[in-house]
Amino acid sequence: MGYSMFKQAMCAAAMCSAVFATSAASAEDKLLVGTESSYAPFEFTNQDGKLVGFDIDLTEAIAKELGLEVEWMQMPFDGLIPAMLTGQVDMAAASFTITEERKKRINFSDPYYISGLTFVIRAADKAKYPDNKSLAGKKLCAQLGSVSAMKAKEISPDNTVTFNDAYAAYLELHSGGCEAVLNDRPVNQYYLSTVKNPEQTYEIDEVMDAEDMALVVPKNNEELLKKVNSALATLKSNGTFQAIHDKWFKAADSQAAAEAK
Repeated sequence: MGYSMFKQAMCAAAMCSAVFATSAASAEDKLLVGTESSYAPFEFTNQDGKLVGFDIDLTEAIAKELGLEVEWMQMPFDGLIPAMLTGQVDMAAASFTITEERKKRINFSDPYYISGLTFVIRAADKAKYPDNKSLAGKKLCAQLGSVSAMKAKEISPDNTVTFNDAYAAYLELHSGGCEAVLNDRPVNQYYLSTVKNPEQTYEIDEVMDAEDMALVVPKNNEELLKKVNSALATLKSNGTFQAIHDKWFKAADSQAAAEAK
């Protein structure tokens, strides 16, 4: 995939307006799920305009186990939890990292992926920024409302800029507006594998903060949480989960394993 195709995939959420349901219980056979579609390979819109990704396939497989049809609602990442709290969606699937702060507001499903954070910098700055520590106090870019943004602000408290989607952060890096983008490693690796001129960007080979990701549901819907966890367990036991995982992460996982040797 070329740079323009990557841009199309990562910009989808920015180009479409948020779609909200009048009621999260509008149909018994539907599961209204919120997502933010600029976070490949977890959730993004491909060149054909179709919503795809690991979270998309996993959520639809869970819904199938529950005898439900997914209706996707796309909106900015920082609007997903408020949308659940106000009953606009039943749950959200957007590579949410489990944090104690978020637990105060919503419930997490059983974890489905462990991700670490990495920095992407301009290749020309490899000598200038050899490790994560060298970026302390430098201007950093991250996605609004994400754990990456929180970590970036810890590293550069007064010099972190946030954006509504991941693509905008990478664009800012290319334009010289920041020194590095902090993001989940699979997202950075997807970006590096699809950008038109990969020699222009470089991932610092230092992974931080490996943390669990999960689906999220409202605190007042324990029944749905139990059903989602039960379906997730079934998918893990019958091989469906592994097939979905391999579809989206096998190449990246193999690369990481090779680098660890």
